[in-house]
Amino acid sequence: MQFYLLAGPAAMVCACQIGEGVCTPAAPLLRWGGMTDKKKILYIGGHGKVGQLTTPKLVDAGHDVHSLIRNPEQKAEIEKLGATPVMADITEQTVGQWAELFAAYDAVVWGAGNGGRGGADLTWAVDRDGALATLDAMDKLQQEGKKVPAYVMISYVGSQVATTDPADEKWYAYVESKKEVDNRLVQASYPHLILKPAMLTEEPAKGIEQIEDKMLKESLTSSRELVADVIVEALGRENLPESPLAFVDGDNPVSSIK
Repeated sequence: MQFYLLAGPAAMVCACQIGEGVCTPAAPLLRWGGMTDKKKILYIGGHGKVGQLTTPKLVDAGHDVHSLIRNPEQKAEIEKLGATPVMADITEQTVGQWAELFAAYDAVVWGAGNGGRGGADLTWAVDRDGALATLDAMDKLQQEGKKVPAYVMISYVGSQVATTDPADEKWYAYVESKKEVDNRLVQASYPHLILKPAMLTEEPAKGIEQIEDKMLKESLTSSRELVADVIVEALGRENLPESPLAFVDGDNPVSSIK
């Protein structure tokens, strides 16, 4: 079976077999804030397309947004969006540095990813090792009894079971990285949410339809603006929605998310 997978700007064609019960969260989500609370949010990878759409929406909702980027030349763009730039290289941050940073926030959004574009080595370094380091940091905070922010991961539908040909080294690195990270995150007991859109488009958001987290028909899409709207909706709630959350473009408002 052939289908498209997409997270961030990266698209690929893969094949997979679906198991049953793969996507059931291992722990209930915890209460972490009120609907009207102003939250301090760290968006990792805020210069990406989804990040640039999400940031002003979060700011308009009253949140204090900090955007983690690597390139200092992007600082002015981030500030124009209403966020405070945070300079760091995902591939060089230690678990301790992540934990120290995260302790200052109410929520963290992982919107970064190389997605195979920079080669297999960089993809492993960012999409697997970098992301896993942030999860290690969350565990560290929890084990030390410190404040643990809510964690939102942007992924793609079917990520936990997807496969691809190892001969295609860049895509293989991406698919396996997302699979390992997402399967680790579903076991977390701290508040977390894995977002699983379909093929990303530049179309304006019109609404949402929640779907099963399994391999997708090629015709189904999720606009990047919809992903942004889902993030804003999720972080504005008293409790995060049920994870994972797989969705495509539809006719329902994001407030209908279960």
